[in-house]
Amino acid sequence: MSPRPYQLGKRQAQVDEARRRVLGAARELLARSDSYTAFTVEAVAKRADVARATVYYQFGSKTGLLEAVCDDLAEAGGMDHLSAVFQDGRPVAALEAFVRAFARFWAADRPALRKLRALARLDPEVAAVIAERDERRMQGLQVLALRLMPADLPAARDLARVLHMLTSFETFDALDPDEDGFARAVPVVVALAAGAVANARARKG
Repeated sequence: MSPRPYQLGKRQAQVDEARRRVLGAARELLARSDSYTAFTVEAVAKRADVARATVYYQFGSKTGLLEAVCDDLAEAGGMDHLSAVFQDGRPVAALEAFVRAFARFWAADRPALRKLRALARLDPEVAAVIAERDERRMQGLQVLALRLMPADLPAARDLARVLHMLTSFETFDALDPDEDGFARAVPVVVALAAGAVANARARKG
């Protein structure tokens, strides 16, 4: 009997373990480093105790690593359940669920997310990754805004921009700076979002 299937399975397990170590090291480096220049492929590889070539093999580039870190954070924050929000036929309830979903996501690894978003102001590669993720959030909010403001595309676009600001990490972080989660921030953001919807509808009327 050929040992090849076992050997291939063992090798894949080693590859998967190296990937987990690299992602864990990247998140730790983001969370613990006080320096905005400390997040490099070399630094991540050293913390993960792997060769730099391993990081490039697994992720292709620094941007690929950052994308994978964001995907890892999204999984930890339960973002795979976000699609259920858009299946709710009640647009106001769906918006509240959207707010709560992003509160869970932002709280998944708050130090790492805070550093990532701060790095986006200094590092073009980080900025591109964060901008793409923020655009996804905007697209979701545009869908909800159109449900809240049917037949009024300009008003829906304006509402989506306001909701995008309200559901940002920076808003949650500012409203609840001392908590690991965002228990205090969520009801405030929910109320502000409801107020934005009411104001948009009043202007339309």
